Amino acid sequence: MNELAALPEPPPGYDPLAVEEPTPIFRTLGIRLVEWREDYVKAEMPIDPAYANRHGIPHGGILMTLMDSVGGYCGCWCPYPGRLRRAMTLSMTTNFIGIAEGALLTAEGRRLGGGRSLFFSQMEVYDAKGQLAGRASGTYRYRKASQSPYGEPA
Repeated sequence: MNELAALPEPPPGYDPLAVEEPTPIFRTLGIRLVEWREDYVKAEMPIDPAYANRHGIPHGGILMTLMDSVGGYCGCWCPYPGRLRRAMTLSMTTNFIGIAEGALLTAEGRRLGGGRSLFFSQMEVYDAKGQLAGRASGTYRYRKASQSPYGEPA
């Protein structure tokens, strides 16, 4: 559990997915969060033929982008409406395990631990058949609340 574990429960009916605006990269790639709770997130991304490598399968960078995204989001859940937690990637190690097939990728991220400024995540990405296509682990740093998502002062 992260340091938010001692905080009060979210208000009844609070849905962080309903208030979280998609990031520009999410809009560009069609990524959408489908589940988000403390220490866990799940996202989906449709596979566009434009994302294929020279073998006609999704480029590894697409899988890595999706895993990196869920790796950060799983540590940024906040039970308080109107408050946002943000993080940036410090490092990520990726292993490609299988060939992603079908028209949809699903990724899950789990926060494994950390402290006030850093956290560690484990991520997996699955293809449309539910087969594991990749696994990653990452280290993320929380951003200051006074910064916008893109680094400018808020």
